[in-house]
Amino acid sequence: MATFNQITTSEQLEALIQESGEKPVLIFKHSTRCPISSRAYLEAKRYLEGSPNPDAAYALIHVVEDRPVSLEAADRLGVEHASPQAILLKDGQAVWNTSHARITSSALQEALS
Repeated sequence: MATFNQITTSEQLEALIQESGEKPVLIFKHSTRCPISSRAYLEAKRYLEGSPNPDAAYALIHVVEDRPVSLEAADRLGVEHASPQAILLKDGQAVWNTSHARITSSALQEALS
């Protein structure tokens, strides 16, 4: 089963960006203090428990606990920070992102198909 790998450092973020040159990478930015984010996280986990893209990598950033990495991701990827937020990377670039109630299992399935 696919799982989110939590990233907490700039080096891990850089490795993910590099990895996206070989396969799609989905980053989920999650606030552990927000009920909207909790609902979106459940949707993301539902996607992973269903039929996730087996060729993709999945990463999790906790936006409060790992704020510097969260802000660096927004800056490096050119995506305005939101929480919760899903960002899809390919070839080192953000090619799709969405946030809040638009994060659903079906939206992730479509983006990663």
